Amino acid sequence: MAMKQNNFLQIAIDGPVGAGKSIIANLLSKKLGIVYVYTGAMYRAVAYLGLRNNLSLENNEEKIFTLLQKAEIELTPTDQKDRVCNVLIDGEDVSDELFTPEVSWGSSVVATYPKIRQELVKRQQKIAQGQSVIMEGRDIALRVLPEAQIKIFMTADVKVRAQRRWRDLQKKGYQKTYEEVLNETIDRDYQDSHRETDPLKKVAEAWVLDTTNLTIEEVVDLICQKIKEKGLIK
Repeated sequence: MAMKQNNFLQIAIDGPVGAGKSIIANLLSKKLGIVYVYTGAMYRAVAYLGLRNNLSLENNEEKIFTLLQKAEIELTPTDQKDRVCNVLIDGEDVSDELFTPEVSWGSSVVATYPKIRQELVKRQQKIAQGQSVIMEGRDIALRVLPEAQIKIFMTADVKVRAQRRWRDLQKKGYQKTYEEVLNETIDRDYQDSHRETDPLKKVAEAWVLDTTNLTIEEVVDLICQKIKEKGLIK
């Protein structure tokens, strides 16, 4: 697929955990030949930084922010099937460390801190300057790419999302019950949608895409069709 000349395509995908945002965005980036930015990995990296430095993540915004200011977080493409990107902190690949239950929990904690969100939003916007990108997270259409030509709010039934997360954890060797993951997903939804700074919400112009009963391929095809309808790709 080819994009129209002289235009940078920006695709913003928001939605709750387990909706399928990462895998869909990764596949779309390859199909469209544009940069994929997994913003959730940046929050995971911040949580990992705090934990690695033996900091309590709760009620500790200033110390964690100081760590972030000194750190370079880089996202790079990967050929590994179980990753959507590599995550480097100051040149060190920490990708395998970012998907433990502790870091997953921690990422939702640090994401509530205004200073950290503001800093990461600036970094994400800088990445998007002068190139086409597909970016996914919780506040992309609202805060990071408010001028994106395609804004998608991707969601799915909470039980389906929990099932997807549970399967991913099983593959990575984490022994949790489905019920535990379901409760964690419900808690994460509440935390994401009720934080004071940039809570998860659908912007008025976003296209709601429910992936509950769709395959990955069907979701990718639907988004490509939407982009074509808008005349953004040939």
